[in-house]
Amino acid sequence: MGAMNLFKRRAAVRIAAVSVLLASVASPISWYFAREGAEEGIVSLAIEESHRMLHHYDSINLAGPGAAERAALAAKTISGGMFDIAEIYDAEGRKLAESMTDEGAAIESSLPKHGSPRYTEASYEGLRPAGSSLALRVFVPLRDTISDISGPVTGYFEGVRIIPTWQREQILTHALMVALMVCLASVVCGGVLYPVVVHLASDNERKAREVLDSHVSMMEALGRAIAKRDSDTGVHNYRVAWIAARIAERLGLTGAAMQSLIAGSFLHDVGKIAIPDAILLKPGRLDDDEMAIMRTHVEQGEEIVTDMGWLDGANAVVAGHHEKWDGSGYPRRLGGEAIPLPARIFAVADVFDALCSKRPYKEAMGFDAVMAVLEKDSGSHFDRAVMAVFSPMAAEIFDRLADCGEDDARRLLEDCVRRHFGM
Repeated sequence: MGAMNLFKRRAAVRIAAVSVLLASVASPISWYFAREGAEEGIVSLAIEESHRMLHHYDSINLAGPGAAERAALAAKTISGGMFDIAEIYDAEGRKLAESMTDEGAAIESSLPKHGSPRYTEASYEGLRPAGSSLALRVFVPLRDTISDISGPVTGYFEGVRIIPTWQREQILTHALMVALMVCLASVVCGGVLYPVVVHLASDNERKAREVLDSHVSMMEALGRAIAKRDSDTGVHNYRVAWIAARIAERLGLTGAAMQSLIAGSFLHDVGKIAIPDAILLKPGRLDDDEMAIMRTHVEQGEEIVTDMGWLDGANAVVAGHHEKWDGSGYPRRLGGEAIPLPARIFAVADVFDALCSKRPYKEAMGFDAVMAVLEKDSGSHFDRAVMAVFSPMAAEIFDRLADCGEDDARRLLEDCVRRHFGM
C-alpha cells in the first residue's frame, strides 16, 4: 500500500509537470498562430475588397490610354476604406497612382522602401512604424480574377492598413483566449490521464503480484518435494536461503540478483529428487560409486531449473553450490571468482547452517567451533571477501536460529521474500 501511495504521488507530480510544460510550450505557440491567423484574415478581406474596387474602376488591366486616371480614382477610393495607403503599379512595375489618409501620410516616411514590384503571389508583412503599434502591408499581383494565379500579371496593388486600437485588442483577445483554451486543455488532459495511469498501474501491480505469488508458490512446492525425499532438507532450505539473503544484503545485492539468490538457495538441492532412495536415505557412509551418483544431483538440479523462466536465475547457486574457492569442488572444479558470487555466498551459509544444526548422524556444534571451521577453510573452501562480511554478523544469525523450527524459519524467509520480491 505504501509503495502504491508513493507511486500515486510520483505519478501526480510527473503528470502535473508534463501538463505545465505542455501548457507553457503550447500556449505561446497557439497564441502566436492565433494572432497570425487573425492578421491573415484581415489581409484576405482587404485583398478581396481592394480587388473588387479595382474591378469596379476598371483598374485591373492597366495598359492603354486612361490607365493612370482609372488607377488614381481607384487608389483614392481604396485609401479611404480598408487601407490607409494605396499604391497601384502597371505590369512593368511603374507607379501609376498613390493615395493615402492622414494616418497613412504620418507613417509613410517610416515604412521600409523597396524596388519595382515583380512578384507573382500575394503576400503581406507586419510593420511597427513610428506613431502606430501595428500596420499590415499587402502586396497583390493583379489578374483578371483573384482566384486564377495562372493568368498573366496586369499590374500590382500595394496597400498599408493601420490596425485600429479596437481591432488590435480584438486580435490580442482572440489569441489570448485560444492560448488559455490550450493551457486549460493541457491541464484537463493531465487530470483525466492521472486516474487512468493510476488504474493501469494498480492493475499491473495486481497482476505482477499474482505472477510473483505463483512463482514463490512453485518454489515452495519444489522445496516441499525435496523435503519429502530428504527429511534433513526441509528446515535447512528455509534457513540457508535466509542466511544467504542476509549476507547478500550486506554485499549490496538487490532486485533480480537478490531474488535469484533466494530462489537458488532454497532450491539448491532440487536435483536430489532424481537420486534413488537407496542412496539418498542410506543411513551409513556412501561408497565411491554411491557418492558419484549422489554428486549427480547438481547436474540434475541444473536441468530442472534451466529454461524455467523465473527460476532460470537460480541456476548459479544450483550449479555452483559444491564448488570451492581453491578449485577442489565439483562438478566443474571452478575456482576463485570463476564461481558465481551467489554460489560463493551460499557456500558460507550452507556450511554454517549444516554445522550449527543437529542431524541424525551428528550433534549441533557450538558457535565458536563452527566459526573455527569456517575461518580455517576461508581461502580454500570459502571466498575471504564473503567471510569478511559474514563474520561480524555470524553471532547474531546463530542466536536468531537457535532452536528455530521449520515454521519459524519459514516466517523468517517469508519476511525476506516480501521485502525483496515487492510482495
